[in-house]
Amino acid sequence: MGYKIAFFDIDGTLVNEEKQIPLDTIEAIKELKARGVEAVISTGRAPYFFKPIAEQLGIESFISLNGAYVVYQGKTVYKRIIPKDSMQLLVEHANLQRHSLVFEGEDYYYANAENHPFIIESVNSLRVEQPHFRPDYWQHEDVLQAFLHCTQEDEHLYDGHFPDLRFVRWHPQAVDVLPADGSKAQGIRYLLDTLGIAKEEAIAFGDGLNDKEMLEFVGLGIAMGNSHPELIAHADYVTTSVDENGIRNGLIYAGMLEAQPV
Repeated sequence: MGYKIAFFDIDGTLVNEEKQIPLDTIEAIKELKARGVEAVISTGRAPYFFKPIAEQLGIESFISLNGAYVVYQGKTVYKRIIPKDSMQLLVEHANLQRHSLVFEGEDYYYANAENHPFIIESVNSLRVEQPHFRPDYWQHEDVLQAFLHCTQEDEHLYDGHFPDLRFVRWHPQAVDVLPADGSKAQGIRYLLDTLGIAKEEAIAFGDGLNDKEMLEFVGLGIAMGNSHPELIAHADYVTTSVDENGIRNGLIYAGMLEAQPV
């Protein structure tokens, strides 16, 4: 199969625990692009979280916010917001549970609590600046995704209350909140249709729970060696870890790069 496009998750895939891109990954992406293959970031992060990473890799196209906001070569091609009535129900329920929320818009993100330890801890893990405080942001602006801050033990408090929303944990203290049918795969599908590329001609790399649909949707789904254990069953192949040339080794397996002489 001659693959034409490759999608890459960020955390645990393009960047390691220190949020650094391994040098070999930078070189592998450069070689891939030189061969005429589209390289696209596919992440749960918002664009303002990964701009330096995209610039370092020379990538201008991305699936962001778990498929809610898609940009191709600098141009927005798809955007999906969470309806305000859904946000209102979420805000009211979270307030009852005393759980904080962060609202992610197209240009920045805002919290409904100041100096909340769960927000500070989860956001610091991304190595980005803390959100601004604006509790009513969701009432006046489009929300593409939200962070709900609660422990895994409290997550059941939301079961059955929000049939139109989906909750995906990404940190011990935080989960992504997105439309029930939202996923990276949804954004990828839209972009592939726009470009006229079949899903069988696409590959994807990921390591987290929000990568399940993406790896299953494309022609070749590759899980990193450092992946969440539950992701492995959804992958076609498991490469080495992010710090062990995982991207290059996966691209070699896919026939998109040649193995280097020993």
